[in-house]
Amino acid sequence: MSAGRYVDARRRTRKLFEPELGGTVGYYTDWFIMALITANVAAVILETVDTIAAAYGPFFHYFELFSVAIFTVEYLGRVWAAVDDPAYEGPISGRLRFASRPLIVIDLIAILPFYLSAAGVQTDLRFLRAIRLVRLFRLLKLVRYSSAMRSFGLVFYREKEKLLLALFANVLLLTLASSVMYFVEHPHQPEVFSSIPASFYWGFITLTTVGYGDVTPVTPLGQFLTGIIALLGIGLFALPASILAAGFMDQTDDESESEYEYCPHCGERLK
Repeated sequence: MSAGRYVDARRRTRKLFEPELGGTVGYYTDWFIMALITANVAAVILETVDTIAAAYGPFFHYFELFSVAIFTVEYLGRVWAAVDDPAYEGPISGRLRFASRPLIVIDLIAILPFYLSAAGVQTDLRFLRAIRLVRLFRLLKLVRYSSAMRSFGLVFYREKEKLLLALFANVLLLTLASSVMYFVEHPHQPEVFSSIPASFYWGFITLTTVGYGDVTPVTPLGQFLTGIIALLGIGLFALPASILAAGFMDQTDDESESEYEYCPHCGERLK
């Protein structure tokens, strides 16, 4: 193959697997891969039902072979064509930088269990089941193909400092509440509130207002403190949701101001 054809094939491969560059063919390729990912997750779930696994075992096996072949071609194609992006120049270093991206690592994890099994890493049945369940990571591949999921990840990234602060406040409240309840209830329920770490279960269930009722205080002081802690949990545990809601509103405004136009014939994005 001549150098020109090689570069052209690589450029076409990149356009095929990039949702924003692929045009009509890339558009249908994206939808096909999304459907295949969804079918794979459904297959993993159904395989845990013994009757279905026994009746359709060969189908699941061949479907897995087909899926792994498609996902392997996709993974190798993305890594091979990555050097067409100026951000990943260099035949080796550029591809290594591209392969270390989180979404590309997820692509590798999605096919790795199959190759581990094929290599004979299945001496322990529990380990084999674990790596089979890792196939559920293929669901994360949908992030690349969904603008909503990409927006979700972007909001998390933009609001990470506020979310970390809210998480720290929640952990602090959980620690204080569980510690106080241990000292109040331990003398009366030593088997239930046996330690502060054991009291964390009660604290988490109370602060999230789930309230299973399997661990409850019996002293008047403990019951009074439970009410106060539950009220604090309603506000503090809802704080991350409000941060994300505000972030989504800002993200929606930014996207509406920077919308792209697309060609009605080929589907290419217009500058």
